[in-house]
Amino acid sequence: MTRPITDPTVQSPTLQSLDQRSRDIFRRIVDSYLRDGEPVGSRSLSRLLPSSLSPATIRNVMSDLEQLGLIYAPHVSAGRLPTQQGLRFFVDAFMELGDLTDEERRRIEAQIKVSGEGASLEHVLTEASQLLSGMSRGAGLVLAAKSEAALKHIEFIQLEPTKALAVLVSQNGDVENRIIDLPAGVTVSQLHEASNFLNAHIRGRTLSEARAEIEGRKEETQSALDELSQDLVEKGLAVWAGSESGLPARLIVRGRANLLENVTAQADIERLKHLFDDLETQDSLIQLLDLAEQGPGVRIFIGSENKLFSLSGSSLVVAPYRDKEARVIGALGVIGPTRLNYARIVPMVDYTAQLISRMLR
Repeated sequence: MTRPITDPTVQSPTLQSLDQRSRDIFRRIVDSYLRDGEPVGSRSLSRLLPSSLSPATIRNVMSDLEQLGLIYAPHVSAGRLPTQQGLRFFVDAFMELGDLTDEERRRIEAQIKVSGEGASLEHVLTEASQLLSGMSRGAGLVLAAKSEAALKHIEFIQLEPTKALAVLVSQNGDVENRIIDLPAGVTVSQLHEASNFLNAHIRGRTLSEARAEIEGRKEETQSALDELSQDLVEKGLAVWAGSESGLPARLIVRGRANLLENVTAQADIERLKHLFDDLETQDSLIQLLDLAEQGPGVRIFIGSENKLFSLSGSSLVVAPYRDKEARVIGALGVIGPTRLNYARIVPMVDYTAQLISRMLR
């Protein structure tokens, strides 16, 4: 199994800068956080550590670890929690990757094999996302790249005063539904007129081809394009992530309910709200492929290192899967709170990505 790739731009203390006592205390703090999500104090640590260290001695070491930016106190008189830098340091310097049990391997293999028999790739990926969610207790996440099909019809259905559902029907019968923002004051009749105008120009063309042609003819069709139609051309037809680069994509997320388990703190609830907002944002999903393609193995992004879900401060463990030409065509992984069980999830994501790649070959 490949060693997970981490963000090389993050600077952390070196392992050599900590003596053995500091390492033991730091590891106990992180282990406690990953297990329980709660701060741990010096008295609790004195009972957990194998050596007989007094709470006063432990507090001195914790003060040194704070100075290094590895731990912090969430509030006065509280125990300590690892910082984002501390978690990165732990993953890079201390984490020992586990391995999948034979039962876990058989479960993954059986699920991929059964779902792949006569099924579409999207169905297989949906099942893989559900599988990762169930095994990790996080949210399974898959980005499936796909080629653009020629379009047959487009329709806009108003959902709210400033939101509409864009329904795109391809020549092969596939249907894509996207939520788009509307300018204030848009009426149902305007949406109907915009649909009619666009349908006259998109039939038989891919989404990017239709957009390019309409934008190229903007001057001569200016009289036919009202403000709304222009906005839909410029924004509505770009709802497929990455269409400008010729690589549209769709996101499959399963297991969101897992993220709500054991969440009581208001700060955690707010972070989850941000995460759900991020998951609904399509414009930046192609970044997942970019992140995955930068290295051959599993990549771990903690908190703000993960630009795609930076608002929520979540962690992402992601790996690419490849086609028969060994080209990266998608990414899969697990997203969740920063206290993910990285040592267990990394081999799980890695093995699933390998099986998907093998199936595609």
